[in-house]
Amino acid sequence: MVGRAQVVLTSDDTVSHFQIDYSNPVTFEIGGITTSGTGNLDQRMLLFQVGDQIEIPGEKISKTIKKLWSTGLYENIRISITKTVGNTAFLDIYLEARSRMLAFAFVGAKKNEETDLREKLKISQGNIVNDNLKTTCINLIKDFYIDKGFYNCEVTVEEKADDKVSRAVNLFFHINKGKKIKIDRITFYGNDNVSDAKLLKAMKSTKERFHFTPFYKADTVIAYMFKHPEYYRSKDIIEHLGDYFAGRVNLRIFKASKFIQGVYETDKNSLIDKFNELGYRDAYIEKDTFYIDGNYAYIDIHVYEGPRYYFRNIDFVGNTKYPTELLQKILNINKGDVYNQKRLMENISMNQEGNDISSLYMNDGYLFFYANPTEVLIEGDSIDIEIRIREGQQATYNKITVSGNTKTNDNVILREVTTIPGQMFNRADIIRSQQVLLSTGYFNQEKMDVRPTPNEAEGTVDIEYVVEETSSDQLELSAGYGATGLVLSAGISFNNFSFKKFFKKEAWKPIPSGDGQKLSLRVSVSSKWYQSYSFTFVEPWLGGKKPNTLSANVYYQLQTNGYARADALYGVLRVIGANVTFARKLKWPDDYFQVSHSLIYQYYNVKNFQNIFVFSDGYANNISYKFMITRNSVSAPIYPREGSEITFSVQLTPPYSAFTNKDYTNATDQEKYRFLEFHKWKLNVSWFTKIVDNLVLNVRLKTGFIGWYNKQIGAPPFERFYLGGDGLSSWALDGREIIGMRGYDDSALTPMQDGTEVGGTIFNKFTAELRYPITLNPSATIYVLAFAEAGKAWIDKRKYSPFNLYKSAGLGIRIYLPMFGLLGFDWAYGFDTLPGEKNASGSHFHISINQSID
Repeated sequence: MVGRAQVVLTSDDTVSHFQIDYSNPVTFEIGGITTSGTGNLDQRMLLFQVGDQIEIPGEKISKTIKKLWSTGLYENIRISITKTVGNTAFLDIYLEARSRMLAFAFVGAKKNEETDLREKLKISQGNIVNDNLKTTCINLIKDFYIDKGFYNCEVTVEEKADDKVSRAVNLFFHINKGKKIKIDRITFYGNDNVSDAKLLKAMKSTKERFHFTPFYKADTVIAYMFKHPEYYRSKDIIEHLGDYFAGRVNLRIFKASKFIQGVYETDKNSLIDKFNELGYRDAYIEKDTFYIDGNYAYIDIHVYEGPRYYFRNIDFVGNTKYPTELLQKILNINKGDVYNQKRLMENISMNQEGNDISSLYMNDGYLFFYANPTEVLIEGDSIDIEIRIREGQQATYNKITVSGNTKTNDNVILREVTTIPGQMFNRADIIRSQQVLLSTGYFNQEKMDVRPTPNEAEGTVDIEYVVEETSSDQLELSAGYGATGLVLSAGISFNNFSFKKFFKKEAWKPIPSGDGQKLSLRVSVSSKWYQSYSFTFVEPWLGGKKPNTLSANVYYQLQTNGYARADALYGVLRVIGANVTFARKLKWPDDYFQVSHSLIYQYYNVKNFQNIFVFSDGYANNISYKFMITRNSVSAPIYPREGSEITFSVQLTPPYSAFTNKDYTNATDQEKYRFLEFHKWKLNVSWFTKIVDNLVLNVRLKTGFIGWYNKQIGAPPFERFYLGGDGLSSWALDGREIIGMRGYDDSALTPMQDGTEVGGTIFNKFTAELRYPITLNPSATIYVLAFAEAGKAWIDKRKYSPFNLYKSAGLGIRIYLPMFGLLGFDWAYGFDTLPGEKNASGSHFHISINQSID
């Protein structure tokens, strides 16, 4: 829109009207200025004032109009002469304000997209609607869809005046996304020695679309291998074919084949990094082109490889603390190795395993250590490296602080860390402290950070642990089908409770928290068949000075045979139990170890309970001591990527029968089990390793054995192992342990006698599970998994056969919600048919609510 200055004269002169002559300006004194129209005038925008002498028309008039127009506030601007008195002119400035936006909407966008678009546009009611606003919004919307792969997206804006509000308009953004543009082919030129497959694999996020011909260009792979036979031994061929299938087969399960310019630029850098890793340090991209044909994109990349280089001499300069021989051993690069800058830097200071030269120094306090690898000579295809070391002085911790905690008290966090003011700096201690803080479950594992503030002049360092609180409390709901029918369970766990604040009114938000204590309540019911109530309290730092844990648990369980209480056939089993556990962390062999000691008491009272319990009337006492030692080094509690958890336990009762000299050959069950006697041994191993990116392999082993002191009494009918199914155990009353095994019915792999499940006295179970996360958001962590399992339980140890196991495999998904715990959905197929139970194996679905199937 163009501003025009038309000056119309109305005066007291004899000539009442005339048109200003633009070719012959007249000088007037401004006698007055008025405004009209819908727009407001900021007087500071005027280049003239009342009393000024200006030419009309003239430069000051035109510049004032341009200045007002540049604000974008006005749709029309006009400066007019209302009248003249002699050489005095009176001016009126007419301003027509632009419309303001009342509301805006999207046509052609999904609801979830609308939410993201509104956040991206950042426009609101009252914004002035001009061409700049509309153009900016259109470009932002296009960018939004281009990032999703819709390169042919078209956006138009429709402006409609509002019927009720004056000078207000509503904007409608019409969106035609078109079809998503997928990358059909990525073609490389100039890579004579590095295969396409390796380069495609290096481009982490720029991927080709799924091809139904998995051996697409397989002939080029074979031709390449014949072209360079000197590079290939049997293991090289396997590696190359692996790269081919990883890079070219394009089974894009977790990576979409969309083209995003910023991501593509990053992947081009990754491409050159791959050349550098393979010894081609001079490699670069000569040119690359990207073009769209229909709904598919094509990328051509022309590279210059250059010669391949090798390490020759590597020397160290400036090292006084450690000898060169030790540093060379840690560096682990030999003369003649392919020149790899990434490997060189990782072994100096960035090795994830901590087996690098920097860790050697920093774990001994040398925070200010620095090593600079320098190429000192390039001769032919050989490179000499000089690693120049600045050791600096050893540093000590000064201030240790924590930030980001909104609920957990500072002292609860700081008591877990091993970095103490005055101690020598040790990077391993910081890494370990992070793992311990994550294991509490109070914080977001993706946002945990450590910020060091070194002071080289004083030889100190301040450490700030940065955390982000996540909900650790859980509302537990579970459902399952057991021997008593449908079992419904509900429980609530406060995992960061504060008993100290219990009587402080202001602390109930909604419950007192921040001291790391655990309080949980749980109820399970099954109509008139079953009831269970339990209460647990855990103090993780008994006394507040050492990580000694005291936990207490009391519970009451009741199971009937389904008859009414007044019925003569009514039978009932009641269990009252309590246990107290004291646990403490160890420093040797390392601080991942913890030992615990438990005292356990259970009282069983049976009345008219036929064919379910070992005897129909009577009672039994179970008084035992349990010792457990655990080593837990998993990297995170929700989605661990590395580490292991190993637990060994033994549970013992006194050998009561040894004190009586009684012959139990013909003793009644009541006499045998008045006081239970047994010894129970268990070993659980769970090991995590990261395969690539966030793909994690979890391997688990579980085994257990129940022994006895007196052959005449034998193994007790309590505390046995029941194998198979989803592992739901809330209805068990006789101390049995339910071990889930997917692909089979509940307890289907449990030994039987006379057609009744009696439980095993020995069992083995093995699991291999491959996991990959969909999202690691702490408010909803989701990962998928594939698994294979094998296991079996035996009642007679003489028939124990560790390699004769039932097998299964399947797929599943896990959803972790902080308030509800872990939700699991699995499909599994049991491969082995059970004698007399055709339907106990085969295809099975398993659903678990806060129930681990392990």
